[in-house]
Amino acid sequence: MDINSDDLKIFVTVIDSGTLSAAAVHLGQTTSGVSRGLSRLEDKLATSLLTRTTRRMELTEEGQLFLDKARAILASMEDVEESIRIRRQKPAGRLSVDAASPFMLHCVVPHVAEFRAMYPEIRLELTSNDQIADLLEHRTDIAIRIGALVDSTLHARPLTSSALHILAAPAYLARHGAPASPEELNQHALLGFAQYELGNQWPLRHASGNSLQIAPALAASSGETLRQLALHDQGIVCLADFMTRADIAAGRLVPLLAPFNTGYRQQIHAVYYRNTQLAQRISCFLEFLQQKL
Repeated sequence: MDINSDDLKIFVTVIDSGTLSAAAVHLGQTTSGVSRGLSRLEDKLATSLLTRTTRRMELTEEGQLFLDKARAILASMEDVEESIRIRRQKPAGRLSVDAASPFMLHCVVPHVAEFRAMYPEIRLELTSNDQIADLLEHRTDIAIRIGALVDSTLHARPLTSSALHILAAPAYLARHGAPASPEELNQHALLGFAQYELGNQWPLRHASGNSLQIAPALAASSGETLRQLALHDQGIVCLADFMTRADIAAGRLVPLLAPFNTGYRQQIHAVYYRNTQLAQRISCFLEFLQQKL
């Protein structure tokens, strides 16, 4: 029996990806090539690792046992290879980073020049998805995610947390007045998220609890769009400190209902798949970004 690391990588990637086609994209191979590689591995082991139907794949009992061992072997190999690589070369190659547009614009873009000066051989690719995107499908190496994480197959690294502010522009308040309590918000134009209901739960103490569900008069999928709407006097909004700190300091947006704010902070994580060839690039980018945040 002659099992090598490529066999293990194909098997683990198929499991993590969920489909042969997604694994093929991640590995840079054809779907038929991945299928043949999986079949060769099963032939070498003389057992079935997966039961496959037209709709899904499930691990056999032997497959689950082999998966645990394969992950441990690959992790050990990656640690050894990365230790040698760090000693011999500088981080280099493509690194794709995805984040919602507000975080990208306010927390990543301002520091790109410094990062590129420090790591000139890394080719950054920056993309913005305001909704959760599949890393493998979008060929993304690192995704910055705000809020609770649900995908346990990803490695996650906490970066920081951000307070939420209830805000409006001075011109809006001059025309409509400022609400004195959360209950008075129903008399105002509220700006909220489309297709993201958690973003419409504002951290305000009121008669019924510590979270106020609002019904937006005007909704947008992007926090940056909502920020611009607020700056153009369209209503009251709830946004993260990292994207509104400069607006508050300059007086472009005014904090409201501070005595009622619960102080809830959104958690911000970097998520990624462990990959030997990317580990050094991922590590240096996350360490750099965490220092800036």
